[in-house]
Amino acid sequence: QMEGVKLMSTESMIGADGLSDEQWLQSAECQLIEADLKATLEGLMDHLFGPTEKRWNEDFFPFTQPSFELEIYHNDEWMEVLGCGVIHEQVLDLSNRSDRRGWAFGLGLERLAMILFKIPDIRLFWTEDERFHRQFKEGKIVEFQPYSKFPPVFKDIAFWTNDEVTKKDDFVENDFFDLVRSTAGDLVEKIELIDAFTHPKTGRSSRCYRISYRSMDRNLTNEEIDELQFKVRDE
Repeated sequence: QMEGVKLMSTESMIGADGLSDEQWLQSAECQLIEADLKATLEGLMDHLFGPTEKRWNEDFFPFTQPSFELEIYHNDEWMEVLGCGVIHEQVLDLSNRSDRRGWAFGLGLERLAMILFKIPDIRLFWTEDERFHRQFKEGKIVEFQPYSKFPPVFKDIAFWTNDEVTKKDDFVENDFFDLVRSTAGDLVEKIELIDAFTHPKTGRSSRCYRISYRSMDRNLTNEEIDELQFKVRDE
């Protein structure tokens, strides 16, 4: 992973002195850092991939607040490329930089390689299959040539996303993706939304996702994937 930090000038952060955590998050100085962060990283994406559609999602990271994920639209789907945020004051204190404020980011190099080499599945980076490794040479960017794979197993899952009484909807799609992958592991190849519905009378909303399971080195059985799918539903 590639990481970067930018510390703002002390002069631009004078108004941040003595603020509580809540006051800091609402301050003009925090908003200035957030705007600088987003403008810089959007510029980095344009430099790496050319002008491309982007979107920001709020997230949680232990060392930054507020925190964000940046996604780009690539090959007809959204791809997460980096996480970032405004650095916690406590982190700066521990780094002997209590007089400064700033932002930080982490960029997944696997995501970059997937785009540059047109590699469709991030799990290929951990394969020991020589059909993958022998395609690449140091210092050369070549397009990945797919080789035969074992067939996928598809399972759908649908659920309500808001409360029946209050109608409050706290559903975050990326959190659901993380839950599926942490529960089912590396057998999850892809998760895609296939249907969304809002009941016209009750106002309740539901989503249906299709989970594609595939092993890189063997055939999967319906029985073992059913067991994983039940674990995902229980979560």
